[in-house]
Amino acid sequence: MTNDADAVLDDPVGQSLGGRHAHLARRLGGSATYLPGVATFSSVSPGPGAKDWADLAELLGPGAFADMFSCPALPPSDWEPVFSLEGRQMIWPGDGLPEPPGSGADARVVELDADSVPEMLDLVARTEPGPFWPRTRELGTYLGLRVDGTLVAMAGERLRPPGWTEISAVCTAPEARGQGHAARLVGALAARILARGERPFLHAAETNAGAIALYERLGFKTRRQVTFRGFRTP
Repeated sequence: MTNDADAVLDDPVGQSLGGRHAHLARRLGGSATYLPGVATFSSVSPGPGAKDWADLAELLGPGAFADMFSCPALPPSDWEPVFSLEGRQMIWPGDGLPEPPGSGADARVVELDADSVPEMLDLVARTEPGPFWPRTRELGTYLGLRVDGTLVAMAGERLRPPGWTEISAVCTAPEARGQGHAARLVGALAARILARGERPFLHAAETNAGAIALYERLGFKTRRQVTFRGFRTP
């Protein structure tokens, strides 16, 4: 399911680093990566040559981790593979989201600020929704649900290619699952994204069948299959 309107989603990292996230980028030639502590995602020019990979290696430094996200191009053979994970990219094709399941009246949606980072990092460590670093919150708005003052669920905005915003870091503490928290947060974020004239999208690992089923129930459709890859520089 691809068309000209969503072509920027073929390179969401590069499109974000060259646009809405340019203030969080380090760049050399046609290669770019995020500032330390924000994200490890990196980008090279389309159809990269040896110079592009050399520029990225210089940006990152020797023996550094390069998360190439869904980039289909492979680096030179002296870059050490770290991981490869099959996944999918999903988009919201409509103009509005269905009302997500409500959470209990004692769960309050809040916007998470810099003071919330220690709690966010703790929740991520317990739930492992994907990469999240001390400055990841700077990529966009992050929402959380608190019960009796304790952060039990969160989700936020990550990649920002033109006209789109990715929903990411969707996670719920083990003791708070099964109450619709994730659906409520994804719905709240999607409503914000749509209200500013953009469209929500997200990524999921193929092994995470529960998350994929949740996103499909909310109305997201698979746009394409992707392979997430990470490497270590020479």
